[in-house]
Amino acid sequence: MRPRTRTIAALFWLFLASAADAQTLLVGVAAPLSGPSAILGKQIEAGTGLAAEANGIELKTVDDACTADGGATAAREFAAAKVNVVVGFLCTEAIEAAMPILKDAGIPVITIGVRTESLTDRRAKTGWPVYRLGPRGDDERNAIASALTHLWQNELFAIIDDGTIYGREIAETLRAAAEQAALKPVFVDTFRPQLDNQIGMIGRLKKAGATHVFAGGDGDDIAIMGRDAAQLQAGIVFAGGENLRTPPGDVPYAVGTLMIAPPEWADVADPKVLAAFDAKKIVPDGYALPAFAAVEIAKAASGLSESSGKPLTEALTGQDFTTAIGPIRFDAKGDLSQSPYRVFRFDGTRFAPLERN
Repeated sequence: MRPRTRTIAALFWLFLASAADAQTLLVGVAAPLSGPSAILGKQIEAGTGLAAEANGIELKTVDDACTADGGATAAREFAAAKVNVVVGFLCTEAIEAAMPILKDAGIPVITIGVRTESLTDRRAKTGWPVYRLGPRGDDERNAIASALTHLWQNELFAIIDDGTIYGREIAETLRAAAEQAALKPVFVDTFRPQLDNQIGMIGRLKKAGATHVFAGGDGDDIAIMGRDAAQLQAGIVFAGGENLRTPPGDVPYAVGTLMIAPPEWADVADPKVLAAFDAKKIVPDGYALPAFAAVEIAKAASGLSESSGKPLTEALTGQDFTTAIGPIRFDAKGDLSQSPYRVFRFDGTRFAPLERN
């Protein structure tokens, strides 16, 4: 090769290397790294950091403090840095303050933990380019209603709740779904929570003939009901929502108790990704794995956007993404196209996936 040719070739490869550096994906990470939610923010920071290292991505991490001021400040920093996409956000106040700024900057957001339904329901009005990598606020009660009307269509079931907004909304959603499916509970009532025993409620359930009971309340109350039902030989199977993820106090859950909840992400995650967490001595709990997955989605969507010439928001919509926690797809509003909720059964040690026919 002649000297001039070698010089041109060297300049060509130098140009390609510079172009590659210029196109390095810059992902903004919004997380509460101070205040009472800092422990959750550290999970996001750890997960995104590991994903960035594994995928050759640059991060700009900002503390949103889970406040409106923090969210707006973070958004302005992301816009100034010209990040390609933002992941994170756990609090409604922070993301709602950030979205108008990020929308104007043309920066889409993949939120890890905000469940507020209006965030995506108002998309047609706000135009906010936000995508939700986690459940909506109504996903739990809809999943419970769907699962139990299927499982208990031939059972004598009851619906009770603890009188809180949370418990009452789930109970009412289940009751309405049962009515729609031409099913009628044998007993509907409200129980008083945080009692040392629920003998009176169990007696009424037994008298009504209930063999399966959904209880809208916390794990401690459901554990106590399971214990008291066993003592009275009532033969009742109890079911609850994701509150049962929290281990109860002194009374364990009764064997057979059902829980409708998302899986523990570490139980379904890619073993290679778990090994990477282990190698870095990072515990893959809480939001760490979803944060890792959010960065994977950001990279894949960016690649699709570049190859197709479409905006990143279009690349994020209606596409299947392979992630550390399984396949992910966002619908037209930015919500998950499939609910992450599953049915689990307590086997005496843990909640194991229920094998459904």
